[in-house]
Amino acid sequence: MAEYQHILVDRGVDDVDTVRITMNRPTRRNALSAEHLAELLAAFCVAGTSDAKGIVLAGAGPVFSAGHDFADVAARDLLGVRGLLRLCTELMRTIQTVPQVVVARVHGLATAAGCQLVATCDLAVAGQSAGFALPGGKGGWFCHTPAVPVARSVGRKRLMELVLTGDPIDADTALDWGLVNKVVPDDQLDDAVKDLLARATRGSAASKSLGKQTVYAQLDRPEADAYAIALEVMAAASQLPGANEGMAAFLEKRDPVWPD
Repeated sequence: MAEYQHILVDRGVDDVDTVRITMNRPTRRNALSAEHLAELLAAFCVAGTSDAKGIVLAGAGPVFSAGHDFADVAARDLLGVRGLLRLCTELMRTIQTVPQVVVARVHGLATAAGCQLVATCDLAVAGQSAGFALPGGKGGWFCHTPAVPVARSVGRKRLMELVLTGDPIDADTALDWGLVNKVVPDDQLDDAVKDLLARATRGSAASKSLGKQTVYAQLDRPEADAYAIALEVMAAASQLPGANEGMAAFLEKRDPVWPD
């Protein structure tokens, strides 16, 4: 494993072979400086090329992430801030393009770009202590880019409440709004993440990887375009070894033996 300054990366084998990436700037509330973002991007790129089945994104200390590091932002000119936001956007896109299932493990606050991370991950499990906010609406720097994936999770009116008021919502509200998949007591967070990841990584890994990429590709397109994409990929995927084994096992009334 590479050496990092702002994150921890662990590869462990429990029920699911998982890479755990932990934001580790607790004294800065896991604020996302350029260096921190670059390390997260590097870690996801490495994990994405591994044979791990899942990736967990977590935060050390009292909160998940407070978003962009204002000390870093304030020191930059326009070109510098644009570069910082491009780096952040590349991280978000990488999270959704790696073949593995990515689960956010959320405790404490996830605000601004921290909330963006939660919305970007494929799945999210929150502890009861979790809170979520896009606070730029009550400050001087509106949460333009964090709103992009949040909008695709919670819908227009709820997004507008988040971005215009800047007020946080609690974990149960986030669950009701579709920002997270599950809420549990904080002391059950690791078990809940492990359970969800185990269920989300069943079956053929190659099939799931292609499926994840296709879902994101068609998600926000007009229905006709979405069907055109999904139809061609699904037809091609029927010829994969995993698809052949799954159908054969069903027809032969036996457990499948996945080739990957």
